[in-house]
Amino acid sequence: MNALSIKKAQQGFTLIELMIVVAIIGILAAIAIPAYQDYVVKAKLSKVATAADPVKLAIAQFGQEHGGSVTFLAADAWTSMGLPGAPTPTNEVTGISVSTSGVITATLQNIKSTVDTKTVTWTPSFGNTAVKWTIGGTGASAEPLVAQVIDK
Repeated sequence: MNALSIKKAQQGFTLIELMIVVAIIGILAAIAIPAYQDYVVKAKLSKVATAADPVKLAIAQFGQEHGGSVTFLAADAWTSMGLPGAPTPTNEVTGISVSTSGVITATLQNIKSTVDTKTVTWTPSFGNTAVKWTIGGTGASAEPLVAQVIDK
């Protein structure tokens, strides 16, 4: 009978052990959830950059074919840039437009409430052998967030 009472006392977890486990899970969740939300935003912003890449390539090629200048470029002249048409909107980009100076503007959506409806711009600078893109954006909340991910 003595061995039976010891065996019964050792079954299960004590309340303090369960509370420690719950506290550890709570601490991990408090760290992991914000980190995951930042990761999701960064992933969506990288999709914005991917959506603009074909347009950046087309403008770079247009500039190369015209002696490092885009002065002959008409606004949103997709076919003259060698593209079949306007880029298709994505879950993260409502539309992409190009100005006569080659500046690409993408309007954001479904990323984060502070940057939705803001725009991201890529401004080309033609050198002897390459095009350098300068990233920009509208709104103070959009620029730091966008620059950390899209500035390729």
